[in-house]
Formats: sequence, structure tokens, C-alpha cells
Amino acid sequence: MASSTNQIIHDYPPFFKVFKDGRVERYVVTQPATAGLDPNTGVESKDVVVSPGVRARIFMPEIRNPGEKLPLLVHYHGGGFSIGSAFDTLTQKVVTPLVTQANIIVISIDYRLAPEHPLPIAYDDSWAGLQWVATHANGQGPEPWLNDKADLRRVFLGGESAGANIAHYVAVQAAATKLVGLKIVGMLIVHPFFGSKETNKERLINYIYPTSSGFDHDPKLNPEVDPNLKQMPCEKVLVLVAEKDWLRSRGEAYYETLVNSGWGGNVEIFETKGEDHCFHAFRDNDNTQVLKKKMVDFITKE
Repeated sequence: MASSTNQIIHDYPPFFKVFKDGRVERYVVTQPATAGLDPNTGVESKDVVVSPGVRARIFMPEIRNPGEKLPLLVHYHGGGFSIGSAFDTLTQKVVTPLVTQANIIVISIDYRLAPEHPLPIAYDDSWAGLQWVATHANGQGPEPWLNDKADLRRVFLGGESAGANIAHYVAVQAAATKLVGLKIVGMLIVHPFFGSKETNKERLINYIYPTSSGFDHDPKLNPEVDPNLKQMPCEKVLVLVAEKDWLRSRGEAYYETLVNSGWGGNVEIFETKGEDHCFHAFRDNDNTQVLKKKMVDFITKE
């Protein structure tokens, strides 16, 4: 009985494996980060409830001018739609330098994870997060930090890996549904995880997204087939890729898709030589500092 219970029926390293009894075991369990004041950076964070099942963490820089409203970055973490959290140390490490150096507010949406919550639940949760942010237009939302300090005329969307995919999705949704209450001015697309025709690498997507119509037809996996792509509301997009990242070609394809889409904004691509997927979340080196500066400059440049 024990051996049958422990039989692995689905295995998707480096993300998770599923046992015959339904248990899910993740290869990576990220470490939680406590909300509150970080005395080393002056960044203060708090957790909020967006909707049933969806929470978020807000990161606020040290306030220099009490009357000033700051740009807002709506962030979506990476992890193959199946690992990671808005409340872990990796998200804290990725967003804190943007908060301090670009002097912005960040809200990281904690969408529910596959395989327990198959796609498109992560997309739906993430879209609900942006809609919740929009309720703070005119200072009438449920969260005082956003009412008092966030300039919803200067909203950025961003994420790394699967989170970059999600950021793109919610941007297009904002245009397609004519979301009111905020203005999206830019997107940070970091080492994005979109779909591919390389089916041997898509076993994960096939398992966690069983209702997808497939790469050739599903705009969540393939932005090129999205009829609403040219409506994307932001003015500029920065696509970041890494030379040794197995997803590099997908970031390059996304860049080319935007260039050829008829979308009227400006898109730039920047490649980090000698690095692999989401290196900046795990290592502090010269390339990490260059990447951070690239993102900060993108946010602060008018």
C-alpha cells in the first residue's frame, strides 16, 4: 500500500511531482519573507486581500515628500505557474531595488498556483488583482496606501518568467475590456515564459492547462494569435532576455511579435550575456546591477 501511495504519476522537474494519492511535492519551496519595515532599505510592506483566494503584498518606499504620489508597478512573480509567492524572499529581492531606486510603489499579486489550481486560474486571479487596483481611482478604494500614495495615471506591469506572461495577458485584457481607473504606461517583460511548438518541453503546460486550445490558437501561450494585441494600452515595453536562458528564444519571439503587430508603442530588447534564467533573483553580481539599472531607467525615464 505504501509503495502504491508513493508512486509518482506525473513529474515535471524543476517544478513539482504528483503522487498516485494526489499529493503534490514541489522541487523548490521558497522561503517566506515577513511583511513590515525593512530597516536596511526603508521599504515598508503590508499584505492585503484582493478577493476570496487572492492576496497581494504592497511595497512602499521611504516617503520623502508627504504630498507626492508615486508610480505603481503591478508585479507578477515567476515559477512556472506552480511555485513562488508574492510573500517570499525571491519576490522581496526582485522588487525592493525597484522600489528604492525608482521611488515607486510595488504591489505583487499572489495568484493561486498550479497544479492544485489549474490554469487559467492564475490568469483570472492576476486580472482580478489589476481590477482591484483600479478601484482606487479617485482615492475611493479599500486600501489607504494606494488611495493616498499611488498615482494610477502612471502604472507599470511587470513580471519574470511565467509572471511576464501574466503581465502581458492582463495588459491586453485591460485594453480589450476598456478597464477604467488607471493608465498603464509601460511593461517590464523579464525572461518571459510563453508557449512553444517544441512539444517535448510543453508537458508542463499540457498538464497544468488542460483546457488550452494549444499554442497555435491560445493567445495566453502565443501572443501572435491574439486579435487584441494591437490594442495593448501601454506606451513602451522592455523585454529582457539572458544568453544562456532556455527561454531566450521565446523572449526574442515576443519582441518580434510586438514589432510586427501594429501596436503603436515602443519596444526594446536587452540581452544579458553569460547568464541564465532569472539570474538576478539568485545572484548579486555586475550583471545583476546592470539589469536592475536597466529596469529602473525604464521606469523613471519619461
